[in-house]
Amino acid sequence: MMFGQTPVRHVGANTFNTPDPCAWPATLAPVRQILHEGLDLGRATVFVGENGSGKSTLVEAIAMACGVNPEGGSTGAMHHSRPTESDLPSYLQVIRNAGTSKYGYFLRAETMHGFFSYLEDNPNTHKPDIDFHRLSHGESFLALITDRFRGGGLWLLDEPESALSFSGCLSLLSVLTQLLDDGDSQVILSTHSPMLASLPGADIYEVGPWGLRSSNWEDLELVQSWRSFMDAPQRFLKYI
Repeated sequence: MMFGQTPVRHVGANTFNTPDPCAWPATLAPVRQILHEGLDLGRATVFVGENGSGKSTLVEAIAMACGVNPEGGSTGAMHHSRPTESDLPSYLQVIRNAGTSKYGYFLRAETMHGFFSYLEDNPNTHKPDIDFHRLSHGESFLALITDRFRGGGLWLLDEPESALSFSGCLSLLSVLTQLLDDGDSQVILSTHSPMLASLPGADIYEVGPWGLRSSNWEDLELVQSWRSFMDAPQRFLKYI
């Protein structure tokens, strides 16, 4: 299959605005690496790593640098509650491919309740919207994805597995795979889920004190840890 170009091909430092290297988030190793070396973005990019490693900070900053609302939604969403995002986007430069879609959508499980209220207060003028608040957390998350994730654009997700069951993660993986197969879409994802990390064709990066480390799925510490636990959970549980 012949693919169109991805919306974003590179993210790196904004040479006209540099951060204090001793202040967060520039103290995070993966942030420093992107500011110093930049990062080429393929059709799909997956960040995995421990809590606090910086993967969500990166996804949020790339979303904002691309003009997408940091609390979720599309490039046109204006939803804001309590700002917690870093100032990293102001230090980034995003290089787009000419002629590609500038549309983007960002989903983050931790802000979904407020985002659904925003959608309720700003109804779709073209068709009746889904009553997301009447659904469970996981159901509403999948309903939003299947309703909104269509056509070309940049699709960003921050730890979506926190809202989803095993079958829900499979459904999300199916939607993302179909978007990538259709052509002019690009996915950037942070996750703790070995299932979502297996997104076909994705460039996978382990995020940690070393910065960003390219890895194959089967070599991820995440995958190896889950395999070890499933093989013998008692080995882990005895230390709790």
